[in-house]
Formats: sequence, C-alpha cells, structure tokens
Amino acid sequence: MRHFGIILIMLSAFFWAVSGGISTFLMNHGHSPFIIAFFRGFLALPFFLAWSARMPLRRVFQWNKWSWLAGAGVVGNFTFYLFSIEAAGLPIAITLMYTAPAFVLLISLLGGFEKSTLSKWLHVGAVIAGIVLLTQAYNLDNQAISLAGIVSGILSGISYTVFIFAFTLASRTNHVGVSLLHAFLVFSLLLGIAINPIEAAQSLLSVDVGWFILLGALGAGLSFSLYLYGLRRTLPTTASLVAMIEPVTASLIGIFIFNDYLNVVQAVGMVIILLAIAHYSFKSRGGEEFSTA
Repeated sequence: MRHFGIILIMLSAFFWAVSGGISTFLMNHGHSPFIIAFFRGFLALPFFLAWSARMPLRRVFQWNKWSWLAGAGVVGNFTFYLFSIEAAGLPIAITLMYTAPAFVLLISLLGGFEKSTLSKWLHVGAVIAGIVLLTQAYNLDNQAISLAGIVSGILSGISYTVFIFAFTLASRTNHVGVSLLHAFLVFSLLLGIAINPIEAAQSLLSVDVGWFILLGALGAGLSFSLYLYGLRRTLPTTASLVAMIEPVTASLIGIFIFNDYLNVVQAVGMVIILLAIAHYSFKSRGGEEFSTA
C-alpha cells in the first residue's frame, strides 16, 4: 500500500493522544508527571522484550548507537515537555514541541535526505499555525511565560527531532523490536535516575496500577512499534507532519470524555491541521526512501 506507512504513523499518534488522556487521569489522581512518564516507558519493556525473544541472542545484544540516541531523545522530549508545561503553560509547551516538523525538514535539507520544496514549507507552516490556534498559544494574557519555559519547549521539539532521526536510522539497521528494547532500556535508566523510588513504588502499588500498565502498553509499547514500522516507509518530514494529528485527537478526547469543548478559533485550527496533513499525505509518496548517503 502506497500510504501504509502514513496510516501506521496516524495510528501511533492516535495512541499517543489516548495515552495523554490516561496521563491526565493519573495526574488528577495525584501521581507525579515524572512518575507517569517513567512508567509509560518502563512498563513497555516487557512488550519489547517478548517481541525480541524471537530473535537470536547475538541480535538482541547487538547494541546500536542509533537506538541509544533514540532513547535519550525520548527522555529529552518527555522531560523538557514537562518543564515547559510547568514554566510556560500547556498551550505554549504543545506549540513549541510541535515545531519539530520544521526542525526535521531543516535537518533533512541540510543533510541531503530530502529536497526543499515550497510545498513542504507551506505544509509545515500551516500545521504549526493550526496548532497555535488550536492551543490558543497566541493568547499571552493568561500565560505565565518564562524564558526557561520557552527554552524547554524548544528543546522538547529538538529532542523530538532527535528521536525521529535516530529511530529512522535504527529501524533500518536493526530489528524494530530490538531497536525499541534498547531505546527504552536507555530511557528507563536515564529517567529512573531522576524519579523518587519511594514515590514510584507507591504509584505502582496504588489502585491505579491497571491504568499505568495500559499507559505503558498503548503509550509506548504499541504506539512506538507502529511508529517505527511507519518510519521505515516514509520520509522523516512526512512522519513528523502526520504525527501532528496527536493534538487534534487529544482535543477530540477532551470533548467526548472530559467535556472540554473548543471555541471557534480552536475549531478552525483543528481544521487547518487536518487539511494540511491530509493534503500532504495524499500528495507525498508514502513509500519514498530515506537516504543516508
């Protein structure tokens, strides 16, 4: 299928949005965002381990530098995103993190992985503009903005870019399950250093343990597996743009589950994002190769 990779990335973005709803539920129950982020990755390890068990041991223990870098990129993305939310508010944090398509396109052009076209830049600009409207990041009156929040938001977008390229290269040089296992082992080690072990144990032994397991299965296990398979069939810019349906899906979840309705401007932003992604997805070649030459 020409657009099979795009479909897989859309599904992964959908599950990321669902995991955002689960994370909101857990935070409302008093669990720390850092604890939630840690268990989102850590509880996916059994999923990746079972998947990798079919592989020869020499393949499982064949460490790949790109998988390591991808794990570090996921840690940076999750961590800086949380800092940005705390310092600048959710709308600004989301908008800055989702500038990632611009970084991805810029690196792709500088590295010679893709050709620069006006269409690509217009689609990236349209998606970012739509996210600004959807998140109301333009409304600075109610935002407690700080330099630290802005810098953290930009770093979360850069980290997002890092894991897109690292996962792209890892999935082309190693088995997808093994690449994910290595990446999330690095993720768990790095983020595990930053959390309070007592608080982590209390969260895991709470009545919400089922939600934590579901978060790990959907928010990392299934979603990142779909994402890596999608990356093998699309260019990085295409993947980063298509994944922008996550904030749209998150908004729809907010409407139907949390009764958090959108105003007219937000609805316009959502439509812009969906139209830009749909147009670019059908216009692009789903099977286009990512060149590392």
